[in-house]
Amino acid sequence: MIKYGLLLFSALLLLTFCHRENSPERILSSSKAHYKKQCASCHGASVEDFTKKEWKHGNSRLELINSIKNGFPDIAGHNFSEKLNERQIFNLSNYLLDNMVANKEKMLQNAVPKDNKYVSEGMTIVLDTILTDLENPWGIVFLPNNDMLFTERIGKLWRLDGNKKKTEITGVPPSLVESQGGLLDIKLHPKFESNRIIYLTYSKTKDSLGSTYGTTAVYRARLDNDKLVDGKDIFVAEPYTKAFHHYGGRLAFDRNGYLYVSVGDRGGKDDYPQFLDKGPGKIHRIKDDGSIPADNPFINRKDAMASVWSYGHRNPQGLAIHPQTGELWETEHGPRGGDEVNMIQKGKNFGWPVVSYGTEYDGGSFTSITRRDDIINPIDYWVPSIAPCGLAFVTSDLYPAWKGDLLAGSLRFRYLDRCDLEGSKLLKHEQLLPQIGRMRCIAIDNKGYIYVAVEEPGMIFRLMPQ
Repeated sequence: MIKYGLLLFSALLLLTFCHRENSPERILSSSKAHYKKQCASCHGASVEDFTKKEWKHGNSRLELINSIKNGFPDIAGHNFSEKLNERQIFNLSNYLLDNMVANKEKMLQNAVPKDNKYVSEGMTIVLDTILTDLENPWGIVFLPNNDMLFTERIGKLWRLDGNKKKTEITGVPPSLVESQGGLLDIKLHPKFESNRIIYLTYSKTKDSLGSTYGTTAVYRARLDNDKLVDGKDIFVAEPYTKAFHHYGGRLAFDRNGYLYVSVGDRGGKDDYPQFLDKGPGKIHRIKDDGSIPADNPFINRKDAMASVWSYGHRNPQGLAIHPQTGELWETEHGPRGGDEVNMIQKGKNFGWPVVSYGTEYDGGSFTSITRRDDIINPIDYWVPSIAPCGLAFVTSDLYPAWKGDLLAGSLRFRYLDRCDLEGSKLLKHEQLLPQIGRMRCIAIDNKGYIYVAVEEPGMIFRLMPQ
């Protein structure tokens, strides 16, 4: 009798334990933990933010389960079948589905404070909303009359005049709008007033043997009223790859009229950044017509692309020329941790993936080295990663407390990072415009006003100092 009693007690205890393990509270807690560990470093700390994005591979339960379990051929490290069991994958898919309740109207309401005011150190900023309902605004420039030209990653180029009338500019190159690809940055020629020439970066594609390949390219054209004419590619970062991310794509002109182009590693960290004969993972320097300056560091090496200016980069999405020194500054995405602020030097190695302050997205280590004598150390780095995108120096007297500082956007944490500089030393960071949105671009108009472009939802703001 005692034996049967013990068996019954054990069975009840096991049922109780299983019930607790499968309770909604435990499932929710476990799914949160799995999201944080496996997904947050790429997709954002907030599941709500993640579920507001466009769903490339579908968002039904079966599609989510397949995405988590089997991954995608163009994205390394996205197969979690060995890290999560079937039940955990199922619960994680439900967790994502349960969070697909946020809507665009709510996002707009939460984008800015009700009074549009933000208080900074020594300044108060009022946001002036310039445009709403955009699709991934990526690059901004201002024409001599202060009309704005801006790109949308979906392949659109627009002019916005002083009356906020928006006109599409035709003649842009066709781009592969896939994952991180599309129409990216825009810059005016230094002598735009006389030649009307503009430059665009975009994801250029070609098809071969039934597959689509892409890379980063620079397109030069002349602006004729509301269309681009005489357009052609002046730089293509070969080789083409099957990956659709890490394009880089930022542009910057220096004082001598040379054009710098950032190109990400295209997801091939072991194949491109440390090899000088490959375009990805580099900052390139070309003349305004695409030819190569005679003093480029590797112009006489047969084993190198003549356009390479610096190498060992992961995904540079911020470029800016220092207004006093003329030096090129850059921000780039690290892996999980280790986003960097760099002052670019001619012909130097910036380390990726040999040296890094980050880890793999799944938490694994790919290098234990954070410094090496033959590699240039960053001015500063972010841990955790903020996903920096867009970069600008504050040159205007309109913002006296910020003048001379560097502004970097954060995609992941949705704010503007003010890097307080003293010469080439970064003293501290101040987080501005918290939760305004995934910040993609920072620009300064001809009057000295700062503009920021955010996505999810796509909006452009002007920062009005008070």
